[in-house]
Amino acid sequence: MKTMKRRRKESKTDYGKRIKLLKSNAPRVVFRRTNKYILAQYITSKEAQDKIQIQVKSSDLEKYGWPKQAQGGLKSITAAYFVGFLIGKKILKEKLKTPIVDSGMLRVLHKSKFYGFLKGLNDAEIKIKCKEELFPEESRIKGDHLKNKINFDEIKSNINK
Repeated sequence: MKTMKRRRKESKTDYGKRIKLLKSNAPRVVFRRTNKYILAQYITSKEAQDKIQIQVKSSDLEKYGWPKQAQGGLKSITAAYFVGFLIGKKILKEKLKTPIVDSGMLRVLHKSKFYGFLKGLNDAEIKIKCKEELFPEESRIKGDHLKNKINFDEIKSNINK
C-alpha cells in the first residue's frame, strides 16, 4: 500500500502537473484565490526551487484608485482582471520572459475569475492563448454587477502610468 503525500492529501499540490511545469523550464504566473483577495505571482524555478520575482495582491489595487467602500469586491471578476493587468504590466516593465499560466489545484470554470485574470494578462499584452468565448462578459469585467461601483477607466489608466 502506498501512502499519499501530505500536500496531495490536503489538495494543495498536484505533483504530476508540477513535474511537467518544472520540466518546461518556463517561468509561470500563478493565480490563487483566498477568502478575501486574489493573488498572482511570477515565479521562476531552478532545480525545483521556486523564486517569486513579482507578486500582486488585489489589495494593491487601492493604490490605483480602488474605492474603500468597495473592499468586499477585492475578490471579484473585476479585481481578478486588474490583478492580471497589473502583473502583466510589471512583467513587461521588467522585460521578463513570457510565462505560462499555473492555476494549481483550482477548478477552472468558463467565464470565471480565472478567465477574468487571463483577460487582464492579454490586455496587458502578455499573449496567453485562450479562446475569446471563455472570457467573462465586458460588463462583468467593468464591474457593472458590483454593489459598490468602481471607476474602471480611472483605475486602468492609473495602472498604465
